[in-house]
Amino acid sequence: MHETLDKCANFRHLLTGNSTEMTPISVTLSLHPDVFLNRYAHFEQEQARTPVTAHKRISFQVVRDEVKRRIETRVWPQGSLLPTETQLAEEFGCARATVNRALRELAEQGFVERKRKSGTRVKKSPSKQAKLEFLLARQMVEDQNAIYRYSLVEREVIASPGWLSSQLGLGSQTRVLHLICMHYGNNRPFQLEERWINIDAAPDVEQADFRESGPHEWLLNVAPFTEAEIAFSAISADGRLAEYMGTTTGTSMIQLERTTWKSGHPMTFARMTHHQGYCIRTRY
Repeated sequence: MHETLDKCANFRHLLTGNSTEMTPISVTLSLHPDVFLNRYAHFEQEQARTPVTAHKRISFQVVRDEVKRRIETRVWPQGSLLPTETQLAEEFGCARATVNRALRELAEQGFVERKRKSGTRVKKSPSKQAKLEFLLARQMVEDQNAIYRYSLVEREVIASPGWLSSQLGLGSQTRVLHLICMHYGNNRPFQLEERWINIDAAPDVEQADFRESGPHEWLLNVAPFTEAEIAFSAISADGRLAEYMGTTTGTSMIQLERTTWKSGHPMTFARMTHHQGYCIRTRY
């Protein structure tokens, strides 16, 4: 019976992983010692058959960062051909798909260029791409610890104007929803948003109520775009814009124009003018 108790203690030690101290345990006497030993032996056999993985699974981020490090330290100088995806997968002990994703990210970041059948090369003139995050006006205002307020100024369904049809490739009789909205921070004009939405691309928009929240929020939730084109301009406020933004005619402002498509179909054109002194920042 003492031998059985020793086995019990060892079994508890295996389960708890406590290598410094084993707490005595009690054994239910109704369980015959031979039965317990048979079950313990079965547990030991299962443990022996279970493979132990010595290395953690390699993520694409690990591969990406190491390849980037080698490029920056000139292990692979500019213009040099990188090992194949298969070779890198063998080196890192990961799937080829993991390497493929890592190299795709490095290509997007401007470190390498990839050509079919030619492999992946370090770019001779590496370029970094800055990414701009376009937030909702509500979020931008609240990020400044200001109180956000929204107002719908104008709403109408019209035939697409000639300039809009030309810019988006719409038919002259295409119906669009035209909206003018104001966004405020602490009751001061923050952004004037003027937007045209192709009703054919977002049919539900015609019944949408924009009195409480702007079209940008609605589109992100109900009809998100798949492609976008963005342009920035420095403009001088005309009389109409100066009135909306609470400034004087001729004031310098930043204006953003954004065109969006959904699965190749033109969806919206928006013109957003920000208050005087608005600044755009990005990192790369």
